[in-house]
Amino acid sequence: MRASRFYISTLKEAPAEAELISHKLMIRSGLIRRLGSGLYSWMPMGLKILRKIESIIRLKMNEAGAIELLMPAIQPSELWEESDRWDVFGPQMLKIKDRHDRLFCFGPTHEEVITDIVRKEINSYKQLPINFYQIQTKFRDEIRPRFGVMRAREFLMKDSYSFHTDIDCLKNTYEKMYKTYSEIFETIGLNFRAVQADNGAIGGDGSHEFHVLADSGEDELVYSEETDFAANSEVAKNHPDRDKLKTCRGIEVGHIFQLGTKYSEAMKAEFIDESGKPKPLLMGCYGIGVSRIVAAAIEQGHDERGIIFPSSIAPFEVIITPIGYDKSEEVKKVTDSIYNQLLELGCDVILDDRGLRPGVMFSEAELLGIPHRITISDKTIEAKKVEYKKREVENSKLIDLESLEEYLI
Repeated sequence: MRASRFYISTLKEAPAEAELISHKLMIRSGLIRRLGSGLYSWMPMGLKILRKIESIIRLKMNEAGAIELLMPAIQPSELWEESDRWDVFGPQMLKIKDRHDRLFCFGPTHEEVITDIVRKEINSYKQLPINFYQIQTKFRDEIRPRFGVMRAREFLMKDSYSFHTDIDCLKNTYEKMYKTYSEIFETIGLNFRAVQADNGAIGGDGSHEFHVLADSGEDELVYSEETDFAANSEVAKNHPDRDKLKTCRGIEVGHIFQLGTKYSEAMKAEFIDESGKPKPLLMGCYGIGVSRIVAAAIEQGHDERGIIFPSSIAPFEVIITPIGYDKSEEVKKVTDSIYNQLLELGCDVILDDRGLRPGVMFSEAELLGIPHRITISDKTIEAKKVEYKKREVENSKLIDLESLEEYLI
């Protein structure tokens, strides 16, 4: 990608209402733009990051045997009345009417919809277990939207729902999803912790939250260095040893639940077992805040110059910042050669061909969190080298062109 053909819109200052560093940096780097309270447009640079996160999630979910579908964002009230959550979910739910005066909501979650699908499609134990997932926009009418996409009203979520014949079958999938979620966050490159959690409005018998560790995290986590115990502070209140436990702060990016028969009994979602008798389906559900991961990654990775993204989700892996690209034929020739070479290697590379001053190019690259920067100039060409800088390292260094590939791996 050439910068002259892309859209880059950075700002020197963040708006006054931006509190968290992730909110400030996402606005300054042009990843998002505010439309209204808790509503954000994802600009081209930000959307690239979202799509990379989605790709990692899809890969790992598919490897775990989950099947992707896409459900409507608008849901009829009747389904929520069946599950007895129309009133329970509270004012977080955005309720709307169509021209025929029928009640709907903009889906905050999809337990009811997927249960309705499965009760119509699945009827035999031979079809189970099955795990469906989607990546889709949700809406929750937060009383006080803040912190940018960290607590927005509209957000992107991966939600999946599994169905089972018995508790052992459910637990097997639950453990598989626990492992899959760990792999997702490891692949992204986040420092995270899984903790025991409260089920809240979703309901069910057991759950775990996945938190990106950051000092700015809203949630207090409690853990033991002597055992494998880790929980959010609400659950940890009942632990017989809280005095011996250590604390840290985290940003919740994933939550998995063993729902049991909470929805299947309420909505009469049954299957025929081996003996020919109808039984309620057992269910699990598993969510990841896709858009929230971007903010959490920034809270965990930044410095005074800007964002430090993990390579796996950076908008570009490599940026080439030639000095004199529009003035020196030799710089243009060498730069284009390196750019094409990196494209052939499969690198996600952007060439800054806008003719900007070096300081402007460098500061933008730092702000955007691009992991690798390559600078070419008449001086580096004369020395038969290129200037290489890794984002989190303070200083750049001259390296041989032949060894460039080693630095980018």
